[in-house]
Amino acid sequence: MSSRRVVQAYVELRAEDVEAESAYQVARERLAAGRALASLRRLRLIELAGASGDAVALAARLHLSTQFYNPAKERCHVRAEPHEPAPVAADETLVLVLERGGERRPGAERWWRHETAERVVVREGTLWALRFEPGTDAAAAAAALAATRDRAHGLLANPHAQDYRLAQGAAPPLPWISQRPARRTGRPGRLP
Repeated sequence: MSSRRVVQAYVELRAEDVEAESAYQVARERLAAGRALASLRRLRLIELAGASGDAVALAARLHLSTQFYNPAKERCHVRAEPHEPAPVAADETLVLVLERGGERRPGAERWWRHETAERVVVREGTLWALRFEPGTDAAAAAAALAATRDRAHGLLANPHAQDYRLAQGAAPPLPWISQRPARRTGRPGRLP
C-alpha cells in the first residue's frame, strides 16, 4: 500500500526520567488532584503527516534520523493505524501538551524531503501518561492536573503558551496533534 498517511512516533527515555519523577512528586505532595496519582510518565509524541509508503517502510525511514529521536538514549514506538495500540496502558489517562504555534518540527520536515523528495508536516507534543488509584475519576483528576492555574492547581501545561488535550487508554486518536480546534488549557473537557 502506498497511500499518504499520518504516523505517530512515541518516544520515551530509556533511563529514568527525572522531570517526570519530579512532576509526580510535586503532584502527590502539593496538589489535591495529584494525591490519587499512582504513576506518571512523560513521552514525546511526534506526528508525521503526508508520507507515502507502507507502515514498515515509514517506520524504518523514521528510525534513520536523529531529527526524530536518539536511539542511544530513547526508545521509539511507531503507530500507523488507529487500531494499533500505543505504548500506553488502557488504564492510563493521557494529557497531550502542545506549544501554541510551536509544535512544528521544520528540521525533521527538511530531512524527510531531502531523503524522499516528499513534503511532510511533522508536529511534536509532550504526552503525559497518568495512572490513578482505583476509584478515582481519572478524567477529572487529569484535567485538574493539566492546566496550571496557581501553585495549588494544575501542573502540566502553562495556559499562557500551551494547549492540552485528553484521551484515555492505549488507542489515542490518530491523528491527534493535527486535530482542530485545540482546546485551551483553561477549559475542562471530556475524553474522546
